[in-house]
Amino acid sequence: MSLEPRHPLFEITRARLLEFVRQPEALFWVFGFPVLLAVVLGLAFRNRPPGELPVAVVGEGAASARLAATLDASPLLAAERMTPDAAARALRTAKVELVVEPAIGAATNGVPPARFRFDPRRAEARTARLAAGEALQSAAGRRDPLAVEAVPVRERGQRYVDFLIPGLIGLNLMSGALWGFSFAIVQMRGGKLLRRLAATPMRRLDFLVGLMCSRLVFFALQVVFLLLFGWLAFGVEVHGSPLDIALLGTLATFAFTAIALLVSSRVKTIEGASGLSNLVMIPMWLFSGTFFSYERFPRSIQPAIRALPLTAFNDAIRMLVNDGLRLGAAWPQLAVLLFWTVVPLALALRLFRWQ
Repeated sequence: MSLEPRHPLFEITRARLLEFVRQPEALFWVFGFPVLLAVVLGLAFRNRPPGELPVAVVGEGAASARLAATLDASPLLAAERMTPDAAARALRTAKVELVVEPAIGAATNGVPPARFRFDPRRAEARTARLAAGEALQSAAGRRDPLAVEAVPVRERGQRYVDFLIPGLIGLNLMSGALWGFSFAIVQMRGGKLLRRLAATPMRRLDFLVGLMCSRLVFFALQVVFLLLFGWLAFGVEVHGSPLDIALLGTLATFAFTAIALLVSSRVKTIEGASGLSNLVMIPMWLFSGTFFSYERFPRSIQPAIRALPLTAFNDAIRMLVNDGLRLGAAWPQLAVLLFWTVVPLALALRLFRWQ
């Protein structure tokens, strides 16, 4: 009994999955490497109570001793008496955030006037300056006319690891698509396998879309694995709909794979594929907000950053995972991902060569 031939789309997808299973070293880069990054960065930037800010007090007299004792009594500051040269060197090397020295003038309630030296470009230095001013003014007898009540709040989704895990998902999807597919196609072209496939009835569209579909299986495994690891290891919670996350990831997978297909459409060597892949990925590694917010960059370039596919995916998945929004709220990001799916795939269909 003869068997009906299966569709080329199915066969290409199946072949790519089997190829991955037969290369167990790829498991580390798909699952092990992002977990390693999550553990290292999650521990390095874990939430900790703020430590005391180091402050140097200059001088040898009674006024300096009184300033040092007053500042050291503050729970936010750790004051140490130093010589002028040592204090200047410590401030220059960021070992202290603030240098305090007695100023000319009469003491109030035993607290002498003070002069502050600090670098206002450092956030910790500004905080130390405010804390030191508060400590000295209170010791001198200042009374605030308005009572202010502080209520500590601890919310999920505000930690660095909550920001990091969705970014690692996007980074893993992009890297897996660009490195995995561009290298695979170049190897198939160099091994004359593409020439043999060209002799079959399979169309280029079936071949390219089949490669894209095989990434969906990897996407599902990567997302579930990373979110489950983040929940078990760091308590990262998923506030959005799993269906919305799956739809977003499907579109992002097609976008990154389409870019990979365009990169490798005519490349003949592994070195060429590696160079082009890194040329595409490195800007997104740096700018797309995987490890830190892209809002740190100048506002003039942020529209271009938001137009990158990895930026769109990172913003959208954080809206779903951390904020609990629905997929419709991320329509600008979806439009960016759709653009990076359609345009590179159309160009890849025109430029792709079997040989």
